[in-house]
Amino acid sequence: MIMEYLDIYDEEGNYLGKEDRDIVHRDALWHKLVHCWLYDKEGNVYFQIRKEENQLYTTASGHVRAGETLKEAFGREIKEETGVDIDYDKAILVEVVRWILDKKKKDGSMFRDRAFSSVYVCEYTGNILDFDYGEDELNGLVRVNAKAALGVLKDGAGEIDATKVVKIDNKITIIENKVCFNDFLVNPGETAIGKYGNILMKVIDLTRK
Repeated sequence: MIMEYLDIYDEEGNYLGKEDRDIVHRDALWHKLVHCWLYDKEGNVYFQIRKEENQLYTTASGHVRAGETLKEAFGREIKEETGVDIDYDKAILVEVVRWILDKKKKDGSMFRDRAFSSVYVCEYTGNILDFDYGEDELNGLVRVNAKAALGVLKDGAGEIDATKVVKIDNKITIIENKVCFNDFLVNPGETAIGKYGNILMKVIDLTRK
């Protein structure tokens, strides 16, 4: 098994060294995550359909590896989860969120997450057909208008038009569909507008004409 090392920090964000990922989550050590969002110049934003919950989440997300910059992690996670290369140096920081989660895994052990989650957006100029997502983590991708999505999240109800990217017979296929408020992944203790609102408002601002 290949060990994955993460840089670790104290609660104030001071660097302490590095540790194996499994130990980081066993001992609730502070580390860094990156939440990656892609949008286009038309004001659309891309959500992944997270496999485990079959709900809409970030475009991509994951741990920042030891010695890796936040933007390098952004580019790597986008490539690993969606299959596209982007100019990650153009990614824009939206916010840094302190993330705390404790949950019991299926084997009975505890998963303890303590992370500084850096949220970035980056314009995607490629073709939607270029996505080639990893089926081990995703059930597909969904493109929605940021302003329309924000309205649904504010209202806590309703549905909007969506362009879904899925694999059928191992071929990327585009399906015009709808998504509703309950399609967005929200963890216990969170609200949909609190989780996604700042991202959507940033995309709206960046694409304002």
